[in-house]
Amino acid sequence: MWKSFAPLLALVSCAAGLNILLTNDDSWASANIRATYNALKADGHDVLLVGPAVQQSGRGGTFVLPTTNITEPGGEFGSIPVGAPYFGQDSENGDLFYFNGTPAATAVFGIDIIAPKKFGSTPIDLVVSGPNEGQNNGPFLFTLSGTIGATYVSVERGYPAIAFSAGNSTHRSFTTLTDDASDPANIAAKVVADVVRAVANGVNATKQRLLPLGVGLSVNIPTFGPGSNCTAPPLRFTRMTGGAVVDQISINSTSGFPISTNLEASGVNANVNGVREDPGETPTSAGCETAVSIFSVDYDAPERLARPIQQRLSLAIEASEF
Repeated sequence: MWKSFAPLLALVSCAAGLNILLTNDDSWASANIRATYNALKADGHDVLLVGPAVQQSGRGGTFVLPTTNITEPGGEFGSIPVGAPYFGQDSENGDLFYFNGTPAATAVFGIDIIAPKKFGSTPIDLVVSGPNEGQNNGPFLFTLSGTIGATYVSVERGYPAIAFSAGNSTHRSFTTLTDDASDPANIAAKVVADVVRAVANGVNATKQRLLPLGVGLSVNIPTFGPGSNCTAPPLRFTRMTGGAVVDQISINSTSGFPISTNLEASGVNANVNGVREDPGETPTSAGCETAVSIFSVDYDAPERLARPIQQRLSLAIEASEF
């Protein structure tokens, strides 16, 4: 068994490059994750890619481990043969691994099992998840997206982590990836590299964490590049709330069956936390801007809201103790 280590501080090493665990939910064979691997390596980082064996979108933070080896129809885009072990390594690049679990489980497998072999006694500096094939905007997607699920489970484990989601949503194999800078996967990868560089800026010298304990980032890249009116989307600080939508149900007058439509509901957009003047990420990334939201895995309500409720309930709680 490979030796594991605890992420006590997750400090950045003195070297310019970071130790990065790269994962996603679209599979280890997607064009986006391979382009991002290339971009981060080109920036001088030591990158370990551990992605799901197959497409795992919409799994949120569900934690499902494999109980069998690879079954029909095999790995995504034919990347893994039927009957292969539940995890494995690319035959030509020892930094590329697959794991046949959900995104959250894949991230933790990378943290506990593969990263110690790759990085030895030095810690993971940063977990990068994505870029997803499609945006993940709003608190509703925070719990639904496998891309973000892999991110917040990493944050829960004590690691700085960033989720990236891209408006260019075509599900593509890495075998279709080109060297063209205008390739959407390469454009998204450049955004990832730029954000990682900005997050790491000035941290090496001071030995600080890249992000505070319990905090992560969710970055939503707009649809841009060839065929769109957006070519160079700037970064903008946003909140997950503000313009976010959830489902509402109505009955189809023709079929008689229930259908769902989007609702910009007040509850999901309540401005409880975050920087109040920042716009919502949903309308921001719908234009030509990349939305950068800072989230916390602490689900507790702020004290200013919690204290009055505790006071209202205190008599009932005290009575229940007798």
